[in-house]
Amino acid sequence: MTNLSRRGVLAAAAAAAAAPFVAGSAAEAHPSEPKTWDLTLLGTSDTHGNVYNWDYYRDAEYDDGAHNDVGLAKVATVVNTIRAQRRGQATLVLDAGDTIQGTPLATYYAKQEPITTTHERHPMARAMNVIRYDAVTLGNHEFNYGLPLLDLWIRQLGFPALAANAVNVKTGRPAYLPYVIKKVDLGHGAPNLRVGILGLTNPGVAIWDRANVEGRLRFDDMIATAARYVPEMRRRGADIVLISAHGGDSGTSSYGPELPNENPAALLAAQVAGVDAILFGHAHNDIPQRFVTNTATGAQVLLSEPSKWGQRVTRMDFTLSRDRGRWQITTKAATTINTNAYEADPVVLAAVRAQHNKTVAYVNQAVANSTQELSAAESRYKDTAILDYINKVQTDTVATALTGGQYAALPVLSIAAPFSRTALFPAGQVKIKDVAGLYIYDNTLEAVVLTGAEVRAYLEYSAKYFVTLAPGAPVDPATISDPTVPDYNYDTLSGVEYDIDISKPVGQRITRLVHPGTDTPVGAAEQFVVAVNNYRRSGGGNFPGIVKTQVYNAQQEIRQLLIDWAQAKGVIDPADFFTPNWRLVREGEPVF
Repeated sequence: MTNLSRRGVLAAAAAAAAAPFVAGSAAEAHPSEPKTWDLTLLGTSDTHGNVYNWDYYRDAEYDDGAHNDVGLAKVATVVNTIRAQRRGQATLVLDAGDTIQGTPLATYYAKQEPITTTHERHPMARAMNVIRYDAVTLGNHEFNYGLPLLDLWIRQLGFPALAANAVNVKTGRPAYLPYVIKKVDLGHGAPNLRVGILGLTNPGVAIWDRANVEGRLRFDDMIATAARYVPEMRRRGADIVLISAHGGDSGTSSYGPELPNENPAALLAAQVAGVDAILFGHAHNDIPQRFVTNTATGAQVLLSEPSKWGQRVTRMDFTLSRDRGRWQITTKAATTINTNAYEADPVVLAAVRAQHNKTVAYVNQAVANSTQELSAAESRYKDTAILDYINKVQTDTVATALTGGQYAALPVLSIAAPFSRTALFPAGQVKIKDVAGLYIYDNTLEAVVLTGAEVRAYLEYSAKYFVTLAPGAPVDPATISDPTVPDYNYDTLSGVEYDIDISKPVGQRITRLVHPGTDTPVGAAEQFVVAVNNYRRSGGGNFPGIVKTQVYNAQQEIRQLLIDWAQAKGVIDPADFFTPNWRLVREGEPVF
């Protein structure tokens, strides 16, 4: 298989707003042809700044309950192994986006030592260039750090970056390369196969990164964009068409109808004729193989999503034949490969080692001194200072952003969940990794307006976390929660005071809901701004009333906000943020 030259890639990037290009060439040969030929596509998505198999918040090798591994160094070994097994046969490698955000490694080279200032090669560009990807699609998180950093990262890549539905507002032309058509040598003297690769990014960028893209880029519907470009790719000679799409397959959106669908991969397969397969991402799911029937042609479109962070690599295998001089796919199948069965590639590790080590040193820096030890161990069933720390930071961030605006006069409430039972701020020196370890998910901060009635309904739903315990029944913290409800789906709320009566049935447990420091009940029609993470606001956990248009969404990572607050203050003192405002009761008597 031929590869793009470095010079050719740079020329393509410079012409991205103009026209697609046809990449590569190989001499055709016409000996007696075998009946079938093979093409393999390897795909990743949502790698989110992971190169090493490393947890920067624990300062240790990454591990989870399922013993997944992460990082492009593991991905590289998968790719190298399959390439070696298929020597002489064609293998393409694609990525479906969300690449340069998500770990302290990625953040460091966007914030602490931004590549736009140092012009150092981004660690994800280093790793991906070693792997020799054929193309990457831009994900929504590619836009988090602004267009100058994104543009420089694209120039650092040795392969094309695609986003057909990202359009320059001023010119009305594609802001990035829409697609490539690669001439692929299948071996065994076969004529070249022309593989069209279309990249589609997520329309939600228009909301999530409004500050970076408003007035500069618009993001068109992914389905309509594919319907425009797939026929064009076929006219330009594409024998098969692959789509690399940064959008899930649920058909739903975390935002309202003001933007095109956020997760249209299955709809795209069903509605756009001429698509053979779709590598997709964004939802972080492991979907080894899914077939969707195209409604116009009846063709079976192959889809696969390779989880997140480099934990999985999609493998799609195509068998091809020729009929009357035209290529046809006779069989296709997909699976996902668990990277935890592979050693990390030493070449990728070496390429990023200095940047990894610098990041490790950074997260081990002390950012503040805590006046006392703060533990999350009891946060599920007691109001604790360490959870109020999250709420304080979220409240201050949203309130400051809304100052002087339409919602400035509304009280700001904040939602937080006990994500980690082991989170701890030690007395004395607190490091960046300690602060970040309190918030273990890659969530960003948003805010919506809720009424008092909606706040009560939200708290009632959250209170289903607890088992029912009659007054006088023994209480064991180890069994106080319903085992079917995970800790991350129990939310506490700051800014109001409330009691949760765990002796009462689910739905009737919020027996006291008042304004802080008063006995004044929260009115059903009153309005509040509520700070909430993007996962919950987009429907995660199915909490009532929270899926609505945001009044604040600057795509700021909550973990980074917690770090920034600690660094700015220098001292973590519960007196600055701990306001006990909720408790568990039975018939009005505290449980603890």
